[in-house]
Amino acid sequence: MKRLLFITPELPYPAQSGGKVKSIKLLLALAERYQVTLACPLKMDDTQHLQEFHAISPCHKHLHAEVKVPRTPGNLAISYLRGVPLNVHRTASDSLRRSIAAIADQYDVVFLDHYEVFPYLPREYAGLTVYHAHNAYFKIWERYAQLPGNPGMRLAAFFEAKRVRACEASVANSSDMVFAAPNDALELVSAGVPAAKIHNTFHLGDDEQLELPELQYDQTCKKLMYVGFLGWEANVQGLLWFIEEVWPLLLSRHPDLRFDIVGKNPDSRLQEAAAAYSGITLKGFVPDLQEVYRDSRVSVAPLLFGSGMKVKVLDALARGMPTVTTSVGAEGIDLEPGKHLLVADAPADMADQIDTLLTDPVLWQRLQQHSRELIRERYTWSQLFRQMHHAIDETMRLRQYRAAGSGNRRLQHAG
Repeated sequence: MKRLLFITPELPYPAQSGGKVKSIKLLLALAERYQVTLACPLKMDDTQHLQEFHAISPCHKHLHAEVKVPRTPGNLAISYLRGVPLNVHRTASDSLRRSIAAIADQYDVVFLDHYEVFPYLPREYAGLTVYHAHNAYFKIWERYAQLPGNPGMRLAAFFEAKRVRACEASVANSSDMVFAAPNDALELVSAGVPAAKIHNTFHLGDDEQLELPELQYDQTCKKLMYVGFLGWEANVQGLLWFIEEVWPLLLSRHPDLRFDIVGKNPDSRLQEAAAAYSGITLKGFVPDLQEVYRDSRVSVAPLLFGSGMKVKVLDALARGMPTVTTSVGAEGIDLEPGKHLLVADAPADMADQIDTLLTDPVLWQRLQQHSRELIRERYTWSQLFRQMHHAIDETMRLRQYRAAGSGNRRLQHAG
């Protein structure tokens, strides 16, 4: 069995974000074909979950090192002195780098999960290098820089976008192959990455929900739902916009409307905004999301910036929960607005779309049917990993063929 070293910037457990869901799914799929070693720094509360993760991990071996580098102006300044983007600096560990360097040549494949971990790849590594681009992260910084607000923060984001763009392009160009979502692939190509080395991947949701019975409109309440990590700035900004701009419009039509916001670590700004309305509940982490899905009528995903495919949207589509999102929330998914979900970018338009779903059971059921069909046909994990395995196998065979040809030419020259 071939050996694969999987390097990721944080412990992929518990799987409470789209990125961690994808990482743990990848580990499970790769472990069916490779002897996998996981290497990752431990950030925030990762050490608290380490023993539980090791108990369920499919990996043969684990390498870890604690890294406690918060996102602060001081660390941003240090990252400039080091000549790397902030998140690369926040992921770095000299001890973990040395541990990886000592064993890397024993592996047939090194799988770089996120651009931040590229410095962990030894320069002399000669095996297959695979870069998995979770997002075109520079687009997130670019979009954040365009939002209204603190001019200093926006200026910092503008320059960080340029640094991250150069870093992501460098990682992709230095790797043998790249996996990226279709919309992120276009951004990487625009940054100078050859399209020929990029292969499609997707960030998917919980496709096991396709096996659950359909939700029923007449069993729901007049309630909206949102699921996401509430410490992530893109989620915070989107929800603040929704609460400040869209929620008052909805209350004027539906005074009894409720809104359940599910997710860990709510930002203080979000707590303050939600506290102003009795109908909004910050529910924290919910072990069984089906409790929330069953009595909610509409899922909302008000994202103003971000990149890649949004797992919160795919999850809702898989469950058949009619969804209203923004253009950013819908990007990367091969869907048709009005058929699979509703899309609105202006507050009044979003309020109108939500109002329609709250009161129109025919449209509600039509979106439910088509959204589940889309996930079943295009976006399941089994389909995705078959395609990824095939792409890796083909790239490895091509490298071996080229290496054999180069060896033959050297022999002929020597003769």
